[in-house]
Amino acid sequence: MTADPTMARIGQGVELHHQQGRREAARELFAQIWDDIGGEEGDPLHVCVLAHSMADVQDDVHQELMWDQRALAAVGLITDERVAQAGVPLSVAGLYPSLHLNLSECYRKLGDLDRAREHLQHARDGIGALGDDEYGRLIRNGLERVAEQLDATT
Repeated sequence: MTADPTMARIGQGVELHHQQGRREAARELFAQIWDDIGGEEGDPLHVCVLAHSMADVQDDVHQELMWDQRALAAVGLITDERVAQAGVPLSVAGLYPSLHLNLSECYRKLGDLDRAREHLQHARDGIGALGDDEYGRLIRNGLERVAEQLDATT
């Protein structure tokens, strides 16, 4: 459980999407949280995690890309101290592989294979920041899947 109320609300939206299959409800909750935090002017941790989560509930790949880019822009403003304060069990470095994985997938869907490969490499470069746990395996499996899809297009 997170010590940060906004992170807890984001977690509720993630649960709506991933555990309950209520994508539209998650998108609505994320939009409300986005307004509540002040959008891109909000706490960079909130902006990053919320944008990363909002990207997952988009129907349009261009919108998904825009949210993923917001998340990546915000992560550079986060400190490990802020992450720990919020009760997030990762370092800032541990956030990058998933962000780059999602960007790689967006660019692959859009047919920009060079950018997709670039972000895939960034994700691979940062994978050492993840543990050998469920989350780390999820990201590693995602990297393998995107790599295979990119290899299949060449």
